[in-house]
Amino acid sequence: MCGIVGAIARRNVSKILIEGLSRLEYRGYDSSGIAINNEQGVFSHRAVGKVQALKDKFAAEPLDGTMGIAHTRWATHGKPTENNAHPHSSGDDLALVHNGIIENHETLRAQLKAQGYVFKSETDTEVIVHLIHNELKTQPDLLKAVQATLAQLEGAFAIAVVNHADKERFVAARKGSPLVVGVGIEENFVASDQLALLHVTDQFIFLEEGDVVEVTRDEVVIYDQQGEPQARPVSVFNHNVDATDKGEFRHYMMKEIYEQPKVINACLEGRISENKVLTSCFGADSDFLKEVENVHIVACGTSYHAGLVAKYWIEDLAGVPCAVEVASEYRYRNVAVPKNTLFLTLSQSGETADTLAALRKAKEQGYLTTLAICNVPSSTLVRESALTLLTNAGAEIGVASTKAFTTQLTALLITSVAIAVEKGLSAEKESALVQAMRSLPAYVNAALLQDEHIQKVSDRFANKQHALFLGRGAMYPIALEGALKLKEISYIHAEAYPAGELKHGPLALVDENMPIITMVPHNDMLDKLKSNMQEVAARGGELYVFADRSTNLHNEDNIIFTEVPKVEEILEPIVHTIPLQLLSYHVAVVKGTDVDQPRNLAKSVTVE
Repeated sequence: MCGIVGAIARRNVSKILIEGLSRLEYRGYDSSGIAINNEQGVFSHRAVGKVQALKDKFAAEPLDGTMGIAHTRWATHGKPTENNAHPHSSGDDLALVHNGIIENHETLRAQLKAQGYVFKSETDTEVIVHLIHNELKTQPDLLKAVQATLAQLEGAFAIAVVNHADKERFVAARKGSPLVVGVGIEENFVASDQLALLHVTDQFIFLEEGDVVEVTRDEVVIYDQQGEPQARPVSVFNHNVDATDKGEFRHYMMKEIYEQPKVINACLEGRISENKVLTSCFGADSDFLKEVENVHIVACGTSYHAGLVAKYWIEDLAGVPCAVEVASEYRYRNVAVPKNTLFLTLSQSGETADTLAALRKAKEQGYLTTLAICNVPSSTLVRESALTLLTNAGAEIGVASTKAFTTQLTALLITSVAIAVEKGLSAEKESALVQAMRSLPAYVNAALLQDEHIQKVSDRFANKQHALFLGRGAMYPIALEGALKLKEISYIHAEAYPAGELKHGPLALVDENMPIITMVPHNDMLDKLKSNMQEVAARGGELYVFADRSTNLHNEDNIIFTEVPKVEEILEPIVHTIPLQLLSYHVAVVKGTDVDQPRNLAKSVTVE
């Protein structure tokens, strides 16, 4: 993922900027660069590869100054080359760095070319810097030129720009892509991630959507989308709370369950606009979406369950056939590859041995292209896949995956809608789906409010040895995931079945000692699922039902009801995952097992 760092101070900022880029290396990138605005002009160094290549350039040709901007790039428009690396310039005095995707860059590029601008890169970013340069011809104030330019842009972005004529300030802005201001003493900063600035400050202002900020050594002035000055609070970074600290939580798993609203929002940010999925988020070759006629998803474990959910979404929304397979099976069989098939891999670590082997096999099978959905930008899977969509879940320490799973589902939902758009999904339907996605973090937060209730329910599992999970449609893979979580950390033997298969064998297991956990979506399968539940009740089974109130289900003699927020049907698999995670966690605590490091299991399966 791209990274931004900007600084203005009374000292040389070049080392501050380079250190900031180094702290962003965990995000993944393919090139980097810095622009320094000093007395002689605006000068830059850019390099392909690791930040070390940029450091080597600075060692050979130092650039000193008290104001500058810097960037690490993850290619979207244009391959990783020095010309495509940021910062981008217009003329000799203006430079800009940019995260995000400008949707209308082609139209703007044509307009600028007609006015005589020459483009040196393949990026959408260069459009922005030329637009600002053009505005400065009639409006010499940098702030107003930036504001006028932003009004012409469609898409998601965070930018920082320096102009040689402005020796005492630089300007930055955000819309749909994160940007934070770092506050110092006689020096101020901006960055796409506060971790980039922890070597110089622990005080931050989080910009809101549409904010434009004027940054000087002594002051930070923020303007909202209407151009009105705004006061934003300063937050102090807590250095003691990070991925390796459980904070207020007893276990990492619980901490990571509660991080899901935040990380789902991070997964969505920069990938959707107000009413559209930004299809260019898949990278420079996003045109592949138009050619997709089939999808093969290959993964292991929890990631496999995420793929099974995506099958329902892709076939329902896009009408494109989708096959989902366990990687360890795929790699050892002869595979028939239909024409124009997208090969999609899922892995939390990006180092899963079977999934990597499947990817390498797929590259020889004539697929349209390969896409990896992964949480680790520097992983082998990401490096070896043609295209990548990062889940942005952050470090997940608990072996039983929680936030990595729900962010995978979020990324798969983005992918499903993106394919559907290219297959004729209406603008109205796309807009409705995007609005639903925007609500997802709030729905997940609402589901977390059932924690105390679920903790009480978990006591009923203290002496249980077996459990059965039921689901229909896209909720069947969630039943599989719920069963996996329970067996992973509580060591209770758990199985999952499509509810319609109940009479075809599993019903023989039902008695008063077998908990039946059922996820009840509110769709056209509701009545059929209620019939399945009656079959369980008639045989003395104890039902644990997760549903919203509108299903008219409630506590009865043989039903223990847990309320789940009522959400749009497309979001139900993600939201219903939360109470199952909480149930598994609390049952494991009751059982006294090692929640974060269950026996016999590893976080990343890097061997066959």
